[in-house]
Amino acid sequence: MEAIIIIVYLAIVVLTIVSVWKIYTKAGKPGWACLIPIYNLLVLLKIVGKPWWWLFLFIIPLVNIVFGIWVTNLLSKSFGKNEGFTIGLLFLPIIFYPILGLGDAKYAGPAGAK
Repeated sequence: MEAIIIIVYLAIVVLTIVSVWKIYTKAGKPGWACLIPIYNLLVLLKIVGKPWWWLFLFIIPLVNIVFGIWVTNLLSKSFGKNEGFTIGLLFLPIIFYPILGLGDAKYAGPAGAK
């Protein structure tokens, strides 16, 4: 039973890494950047079109929650999705990140800029 739980957990971890890797490459950034702590957030901020100093906002308790949700919404918009998709990314990430990364979503620029 424990082996099955470990296998399922590892499958979810691999699916998540592959999905985020593809999201980064679709946005023209190196996929491996999703594996490096802190640097992955800097690259994500570039993808959504926000300045590097927003990284410091993620250090402040409670403020980091608000800005995490905001960046997730901007990521959704960067791939042409709406707020409903953002809610999916927040509450069902195991389903919606693979849809974004492995599906047919195209990067439309920072926050969907035209």
